[in-house]
Amino acid sequence: MKLLRFGPAGHEKPGVLDADGRVRDLSGVVTDIGGAVLLPASLTRLRTLDLTSLPLVPGVPQQDLRLGPCVAHVGKCICIGLNYADHAAESGMPVPPEPVVFNKWTSAIIGPDDEVEIPRGSLKTDWEVELAVVIGLGGRYIDETDAMLHVAGYCVMNDVSEREYQLNRSGTWDKGKGCDTFGPLGPWLVTADEVPDPQARKLWLEVDGHRYQNGSTATMVYKVPFLISYLSQFMSLQPGDVISTGTPPGVGMGHKPPVYLRAGQTMRLSVEGLGVQTQRVVQA
Repeated sequence: MKLLRFGPAGHEKPGVLDADGRVRDLSGVVTDIGGAVLLPASLTRLRTLDLTSLPLVPGVPQQDLRLGPCVAHVGKCICIGLNYADHAAESGMPVPPEPVVFNKWTSAIIGPDDEVEIPRGSLKTDWEVELAVVIGLGGRYIDETDAMLHVAGYCVMNDVSEREYQLNRSGTWDKGKGCDTFGPLGPWLVTADEVPDPQARKLWLEVDGHRYQNGSTATMVYKVPFLISYLSQFMSLQPGDVISTGTPPGVGMGHKPPVYLRAGQTMRLSVEGLGVQTQRVVQA
């Protein structure tokens, strides 16, 4: 299934993409896409629905029908840094002996095609296409061999980053990662049964039609099952939590000289099988 949320920002309704690429309204079945709706029993029930019996939503998704973040009320947005060896190299940093973990504040999360704002005073706003994992079954101290049982599905995230705030303003990376609009999520949550191997997905990102990132999740240093198990040693994972798993090479910071986003530009990005995002860049 491809679960989604449609409508004006702050007033989204739950939906599902049908076989013809049209949105069907799920609001008569579930209250939203998040929390307990992502538990295994709930997803199993949703799979039994006859989608043609659900109300058809007018409009074409991502054209004249806005899609919101594909997960509602995200509790935690946990991100992994330097998880591709070639991205670590372009950043001038060693591959970490354990995953680098940082937070993206949930107020950063926006729809997949909403505008991304360059913060006031920023000179180094950058892009990062990433595979995001959405937790279904929560837990603590999860064994790596059981980790995939805890996955509701996968989606695209653009881990937008302000490099000066992240690296030159002292303290943690978080201040450069959680600015408003820095977390486009979606367009839809593809349930885990449709993604048999998350480590075999191509991912790419373009700015104004120029492809800067072109990689594969196969080259991750720390794979999805390990990340789930690792993170669960430090916190409980809960339904609707999002784990963004790192980015391949090609970020603006890695170019010589560096290339950063400017107002008026457009980003397009995708993870194979999970949809495409498009964001216009504006000045805050």
